[in-house]
This record gives sequence, structure tokens and C-alpha cells, in this order.
Amino acid sequence: MRVKGQTAIITGAASGIGAESAIYLAKEGANIVLVDLNSCAKTIDRIRAINEDAQVLECLGDIRDEEFVKATVARSSDTFGELHILVNNAGTCARLSIEDMTLNAWDRDLDTNVKASFLFIQAVVYPHMMEQKYGRIINISSISGINGGASSGDGDATRRSGPAYAASKGAVIALTKWVAKELGVHGITCNSVAPGATATGITSGVDYDFSRQVVKRMGTPEDIAEAVLYFASPESSYTTGQVLQVDGGYNFG
Repeated sequence: MRVKGQTAIITGAASGIGAESAIYLAKEGANIVLVDLNSCAKTIDRIRAINEDAQVLECLGDIRDEEFVKATVARSSDTFGELHILVNNAGTCARLSIEDMTLNAWDRDLDTNVKASFLFIQAVVYPHMMEQKYGRIINISSISGINGGASSGDGDATRRSGPAYAASKGAVIALTKWVAKELGVHGITCNSVAPGATATGITSGVDYDFSRQVVKRMGTPEDIAEAVLYFASPESSYTTGQVLQVDGGYNFG
């Protein structure tokens, strides 16, 4: 029970990586705050099946809204006390070429993937993590933020994450490193998990080529949740500012 009694806030917790991360943290004894636009009932049922006494709080709303973020963090603190773990997972991905990218699609990806992460970090760190001199922040980025996305080789933009997604995930990585340098002295670590092709709603219907990947399969939410659990645990106390690529060996270097 590596995080027993700790409280973890997970965005995008209704399904995919967010749901699996919540379940892995609940298995290890954490109180869980599920944040999403959509109902997290399925995630709650899975958590209860593991531990019927698990403490779970559901907060539904728009993570791009500063007031909702502040209210969510306040509810979490009022319910559980200290806040220990933040997993910024929620994301959107417009699979459009640079020619077809609209400003609305651009803003949606940047606001969901970067702005919301900033808002939650700010609200959780000040004053909560700063006062307790402890915190674990895990930002879900992507290998798209490192290499611009996997190229299909045939010019088909629908087989590649769009420019807004790649730009937003690159920004998440830079934000991770900045926060790590700022907050390490206060006992707060900040790391990022960069998934490769992983079976979630974002990748549904996309045909991936695994010919240049060492592990020739699609990643699973469980693969990513394992990395999240490491960064959330006390064992990672000497690790900060890192980007762990969980991508089947697709993106060496």
C-alpha cells in the first residue's frame, strides 16, 4: 500500500489512462478524486470492486474553467484534508493537417492539454502541497510532444496527431521541467509520462504501423498507469523533471 491514506486527484478519470491510473492508486490505498466532463460511474464501480471501503469523490465539469478547478481542489481538501498526488491526464487531440487546423480546434487542444494542467498545478500546490512540504505531480504528455507525432509516411493527417496536440504536449513537457526546478526544494516532484500509441478514446479507429517499434503491439492504459504509480509513490522521491517514454521502444533517444 505505497500511497495509503494519501489523496490523488486525477483528471480525465472517466475512462482510459485516467480511469486506470485511479484504479492503480486506489489499489495502493489512496483516496481518489475523479475529475471529468463525463460520469465516472464505471471507474467508481471498478474501484469499489477492488475495495468497497475506498474513499472516492467525483467532480464533474470543465477543467479549462479556472473557477471549476479551484472549486474541485477546495472540495477535495474539505473532504480528505491534505492533497498529495495530482495526475494531469485529460486531453483532446484534433487529427488535422496544418492546412485544415481551425482556431477552435487549436484552442481546444491547447486549453485542455496545457492550460488545465497549469490551473490544477497552481491550485493544488498553493497552498496545499507547499504547506505540507510534499507533493507528487504527474503530467501525461506524449511522444508527439517529443518527435511531432508518428508519421504515417503517406501524408494522411488522420493517422497522425495534429499540430495543436503535438505543440500542447511539447508544452506539457516544458512545464513539467519548469515546475520540477521551482518546487523541488519544497519536497514536491513533477514528472511526465509520455505514452506512445495507447488504446484509448483518442486513438480509437487509428491504424498504427508498428514496424519500427521494438515491442510490436498497442500500449494499454495499464502500461501507462504503472508509470504513473511509480511517479506517485515514495520510491520516486529522488526523481523529478523526467519524461518517461512508455512507447514500446518507438522513440529512442
